[in-house]
Amino acid sequence: MNPSDLPNEAAILRDLIRCPSVTPLEGGALVYLEARLKKLGFTVIRKTFSAPDTPDVENLYARWGTQSPNLCFAGHTDVVPVGAEADWSSAPFAADIVDGTMVGRGAVDMKGGIACYLAAVETLFEAGWTPRGSLSFLITGDEEGPAINGTKAILDWLVDEEGEQFAACVVGEPTNPEAIGQAIKIGRRGSVSGVVSVEGTQGHAAYPHLADNPVRGLLQLTTALMETPFDHGTEAFQATNLEVTSVDVGNSAFNVIPARASARFNVRFNDTWTADTIKVEIERRLEAAAVETQLRGEDRAPVRYRVAYTDRPSHVFLTRDAVLISSLSSAIQMETGHAPDLSTGGGTSDARFIKDVCPVVEFGLVGQTMHQVDERVALSDLAKLTNVYRRFIETYFSGSAQAV
Repeated sequence: MNPSDLPNEAAILRDLIRCPSVTPLEGGALVYLEARLKKLGFTVIRKTFSAPDTPDVENLYARWGTQSPNLCFAGHTDVVPVGAEADWSSAPFAADIVDGTMVGRGAVDMKGGIACYLAAVETLFEAGWTPRGSLSFLITGDEEGPAINGTKAILDWLVDEEGEQFAACVVGEPTNPEAIGQAIKIGRRGSVSGVVSVEGTQGHAAYPHLADNPVRGLLQLTTALMETPFDHGTEAFQATNLEVTSVDVGNSAFNVIPARASARFNVRFNDTWTADTIKVEIERRLEAAAVETQLRGEDRAPVRYRVAYTDRPSHVFLTRDAVLISSLSSAIQMETGHAPDLSTGGGTSDARFIKDVCPVVEFGLVGQTMHQVDERVALSDLAKLTNVYRRFIETYFSGSAQAV
């Protein structure tokens, strides 16, 4: 396809992919969006936030209109590293098109969603449509990074210092498993991460009676964390699961019993739990397992351990806003023929911050290639998503007016 013949949404995505915005770098992506949004009459604010031990992050907030309701689209222009460029079939920031598919880092996660929503707004404005309310964009460069100086920081500033109000938000993350229209994310399980560490006594592997191998105790504790189900799921959420993601002893010698061992873990919990109650259950399991003796011998003392959690858990949430969900579901069904599942599966996103200021759902492209080598999107999927977004925006404001 001749580059000059690209549909608008594909041309926007091409330009965004060509901005090498590997987190936390801005890479020109926000500069590009600012220019296009200003042409449409949006008031654009660029804010950089800083925090100790984290990189500075640039963010963008743009709003058209001053009236309520304020419908927001949220997303991120930062992308994960490309890995070994030699493994890619084409340069990861070239946005080459092969057989109707655009290849490039961020194609689906999530510059593609941003491109489609912007193209939908441009199409509506070009047709003379204006919202009975306000449209806004909240775009960060910190979703793939620590997520400290991005969406949460600019939301706090907008709400607490500027008095900004939001009626609803759509996050353009890739939510569909195989085809556009299959799933809307209306909530997410919570997430808690931590490290359990076991103290032992270093010694010679041939003289175990003179040492205390912490690996034995760590096996005991991690088995207790993972062996028994936490629950069997609820009406809206799948079952809670805890996974041990790393085991470390820092020992390169074959004949040395290590002095300590640790394991990292992450638990994704449903609405049976809160971040506090899931920690209580984790600690109950650890304490019970610490006194078991099947791995340590009858004459050994309880396992000496400690558990520490990362600073910021993600809390479980479920969106029930009827106008937001029905408007998006209706638009999806009209444009794709799919009645979307209302899903709470998958990992976390910046929706975990937005839920504190307004109802939020997620809907975007097919996520099969996100974070992969040769991340890619079909141009036909970009066209479908743009049409869904356009119809949704129209339907939402119509629905909001009727609901009010």
